[in-house]
Amino acid sequence: MNEKLAKNIDEYISWFPAEVQEILQKVRETIKAAANDAKEDIKYAMPTFVLNGNLVHFAAFKNHIGFYPAPTGTETFKEELLAYKTGKGSVQFPLDKPIPYALITKIVQFRVAENLKKAQTTQIKNK
Repeated sequence: MNEKLAKNIDEYISWFPAEVQEILQKVRETIKAAANDAKEDIKYAMPTFVLNGNLVHFAAFKNHIGFYPAPTGTETFKEELLAYKTGKGSVQFPLDKPIPYALITKIVQFRVAENLKKAQTTQIKNK
């Protein structure tokens, strides 16, 4: 990967081999479909979707796709994520195995609901 910062997600994806680009693009499309009001950005040098704060990040590495749905995303779906290496707020999807796009959709939908609820709570407190 290039050490400089990508200007946008298209540029970020372009830095990888074609087969990884295809996976990254499908992850991107999966997130967009599950969070159609979210905006794309680059944060922490990774593709990020933002909706009332950071929603999810993703990134490509040598042997896996990193997916970062915040600690609540990994904790809530810990049973479904048992087959994958996880950390606090992170999941590694190996490149040599099928990417679980349906699970990504469920996690993103959870994060959308979570961020919308947080935004509503903040609005109520600020009135």
